[in-house]
Amino acid sequence: MLQIKTLITSMLLVFFLFSQPVTAAPQEKSVLYGFDGSPQTLANYAGKDKWLVVMFWASDCHICGAKAPDYVKFDAKHQDDNMRIIGVSVDGLENKTAAQGFIDEHQIKFPNLIGNLEDIAGMYYDMTGDHWLGTPTFFIYEPSGELRIVQAGITPTELIEEFINNNSVASAE
Repeated sequence: MLQIKTLITSMLLVFFLFSQPVTAAPQEKSVLYGFDGSPQTLANYAGKDKWLVVMFWASDCHICGAKAPDYVKFDAKHQDDNMRIIGVSVDGLENKTAAQGFIDEHQIKFPNLIGNLEDIAGMYYDMTGDHWLGTPTFFIYEPSGELRIVQAGITPTELIEEFINNNSVASAE
């Protein structure tokens, strides 16, 4: 019974947050890095005429590990349509080996960036006006590059697809 209440609470939270759009441009300040050490920003990925789902994760986040296969499938399913996904590890450059191990273990093929948690929390605050809650956290950018949704916690891929499909139809009309 507790699991059902938790699931219902999670679904209501997801619905509430998905119904509260955010409007912000991608962060230009570089606090993120490619796994090769190159400075990166979310603006490098958003606004490429596709919806962008950004999944913030940590190598020691059990929920992130349990849900990683869902996002690998999401990526494979949407390779040729209007959605794409990138990951952002909050492990920090000093823990890049653990983050790379997570990517390898879960066979994640979509692009991943890495940054220090404190810097990412600051970026999150600058972009949303809210304090960082933890991983997993999701940003969803519309094809124009505007940040539309910020969601902390478990977010089923089906709800992301539904949100994008509903908003793609609405923006096409």
